[in-house]
Amino acid sequence: MRLAMGPQTLQNLQQLLKAILDTRCFDRVLEKVTLLSASPGKVVCEMKVEEEHTNKLGTLHGGLTATLVDVISTIAFINTERGAAGVSVDMNITYLSPAKLGEEILITAHVLKQGKTLGFASVDLTNKITGKLVAQGRHTKHLGS
Repeated sequence: MRLAMGPQTLQNLQQLLKAILDTRCFDRVLEKVTLLSASPGKVVCEMKVEEEHTNKLGTLHGGLTATLVDVISTIAFINTERGAAGVSVDMNITYLSPAKLGEEILITAHVLKQGKTLGFASVDLTNKITGKLVAQGRHTKHLGS
C-alpha cells in the first residue's frame, strides 16, 4: 500500500483505517479501533477491550496485541513524508500487564527512524485510565529503496 507523499491529514488517516477495516481480510478484527490523533510519524488510537478481543482469562488476546502493533505502526509509517507502508521484517512484543474486559486502551505508534530501505517503529499500549503500560512492541519494515 502506498499513498501520496506527505503526512496525511487526520481525516485521510481515518478513511485509510476504515478502508483497512472494511476489507474481508484479517485486519477487520480491529473494527473497534478509533483513530484519535496524528502527527508526522505518530498516531494515537483507542479501543475498548470487548469479549471478542479476549483470551480465555478475559484479558486482551496476545495475538490481537500483535495485530495492533502491526497495523497501527503501519499507519504511522504511512503518515510520513515517505508515505510507504512497507512489509514486515521483524516484530516483537513485550507483554507487561493485562488489559481486562471493559477497559479502554490507548495505542500510540511512533516511527523511530526511516533509512534507505528499513523503517523502525515503537508502539505502546497503555490503559487509558491508569496509564499503566499493557504491552510494548517494536516493528521493523522494509520500505523499499
